[in-house]
Amino acid sequence: MAKPREVGSQATGAVDEQHDDVGQTTAGRDSLELGHCSSEKSQSSTHSISLSGSVFEQIIENDRAYANDNYFMPCDEREQTRLAITHQCFASILNDQLSFQSIPHGTKRILDVGTGTGDWAIAVAERFPNAEVVATDIACFQPTDIVPPNVFFEIDDAQEEWTFTDLFDFIHIRALSGAFRDWSTIYKEAFKHLQPNGILEVADFGFAQMAESIPDSYLSIYNGACVTAANQAGIALGLEHMRRPVLEAAGFSVAKSRTFEVPLGTWMPDARKKVAGKMALISTLEGLEATSLRLLTRHTGWKADDVRDVCGKVQEELMRPGVRPSIPCQFTVARKLMM
Repeated sequence: MAKPREVGSQATGAVDEQHDDVGQTTAGRDSLELGHCSSEKSQSSTHSISLSGSVFEQIIENDRAYANDNYFMPCDEREQTRLAITHQCFASILNDQLSFQSIPHGTKRILDVGTGTGDWAIAVAERFPNAEVVATDIACFQPTDIVPPNVFFEIDDAQEEWTFTDLFDFIHIRALSGAFRDWSTIYKEAFKHLQPNGILEVADFGFAQMAESIPDSYLSIYNGACVTAANQAGIALGLEHMRRPVLEAAGFSVAKSRTFEVPLGTWMPDARKKVAGKMALISTLEGLEATSLRLLTRHTGWKADDVRDVCGKVQEELMRPGVRPSIPCQFTVARKLMM
């Protein structure tokens, strides 16, 4: 048990690169009951939680719970709810599929890096009952009951050397923009732990944007401040980690990449796009504080109240009639080719 610490407040040819509006969508699977990662404060600034007999420490800063001193995203109940909604949003974008690249029926081992609430790992384990699904994360807020027998949650930091003994057929990395200082190391480990012809799929959201850019908008101020803070923290937000050269440098062959422009809200006329847009808006609005609070208070000297004030103003802008906001969602599929 760690000692408590005091803290402050398919194809191998040419790449298929496409950019589309979000396609026909349906709602994803219902989220499971969470709550195994309590957000209640202790008298000190830390408290411990356990998973399968191990004990892990949470750090409380500015009324949000974090898994460690480094990762900028929280892991409290609010964030668990947002991640569950984000999972459903991804499913809607993919027309109720779990991945952009079809997972072969004979797949035996699947790895989900940064599993979060474990929704994707549980869903893929249910859809592929003969496959072993390993799901890793630095935090322990995955459910420990009512899960398929073929899914295994492990506490692990993907930035350290991977120690899996058996290779995987499919590796899934989603919504981890800014999580790693060096994505090339992550991709090299993924390449090393894939079977020949194995598949890596990376998916992420970029920055929220409005149909017409307004230079002095609160959204532009927010986005700029987050980028500045992330740079000072030694990480990069956005979609830079999904560029073809980054993956190819690790040995991968990029098969295809596609970006969907997902509406934020229900302003699109198509009924199914309204479903995806509603979930994307909820996830984005709730994610404003989650993304910025630790970054801005630690690295740019903002006060927590000022961060929350700007987040509130951004929320008002995004919900203003006629703004037509959207957010890019990119999927990149790469293969480990036979040598």
